[in-house]
Amino acid sequence: MTVNPAHYFTLLRILISPAFPLLYLEREWLGIPLLWMPYILLFLLAVSECSDYLDGIIARKRNQVTDLGKVLDPMADSITHISLFLTFTQGFVQLPLILVLVFLYRDFFIATLRTLCAMKGVVLAARFSGKVKAALQGAVAFLILLLMIPYTLGYLSLATFQMISLVSVSIAALYTAISIVDYIGANWIFIKKAI
Repeated sequence: MTVNPAHYFTLLRILISPAFPLLYLEREWLGIPLLWMPYILLFLLAVSECSDYLDGIIARKRNQVTDLGKVLDPMADSITHISLFLTFTQGFVQLPLILVLVFLYRDFFIATLRTLCAMKGVVLAARFSGKVKAALQGAVAFLILLLMIPYTLGYLSLATFQMISLVSVSIAALYTAISIVDYIGANWIFIKKAI
C-alpha cells in the first residue's frame, strides 16, 4: 500500500487532534494564559482544516485518489471534530455529552458499514452529505473558538456563550443524524450484499 503526499496531510490532522484536549483541559498545568488559549486552538483548527482541503486538492490534481485516502480522510475528520467536541463537554463550554455522542455514534456506525463492505471487496466512498457534515462541524468548532475570544476578554457572558455553543452544536448534530439516512440510502445495495 503506497502512501502519497495527500496522505501526509491527512495524517497531520490525526496527529494534531490530541492537542485540543491537552491544551484546553491542561491549560493551567502547561502555563498557558486563558487569553491565549482561543488563539492557539484556532490556529491548530485552521491548520487541520486547511490540511483537509489540501489533501483533496493534491489527490485529485495528481490523480492519486486511493482507497486508503477514501478511508483515512473521513476518519481524520471524525477524529479531529470528535476530539474537539468531546473536549468542549468539559471546562467552561459545557456541551451536553449526548450531542457529541450523535457525532461519535454516526461515525462508528459508518465505519462499521465500511468495514463490512470492505471485507466483501467494496469500498464505500464518502458521500456529499458527509462532506457537508464535516464542513458544518468544522464551522461550528470555529464559531465556538471565535466566541471564546470575547468571552475570555469579558465582553460576552458565560450564559450567552454557552447558549450559542449549544444551539450551533445542536444544529450540527441534527444534520449529522440526517447524513446517516443519506449514507444508508445511497449505499443500500452494497450494504445488503455485505450483510
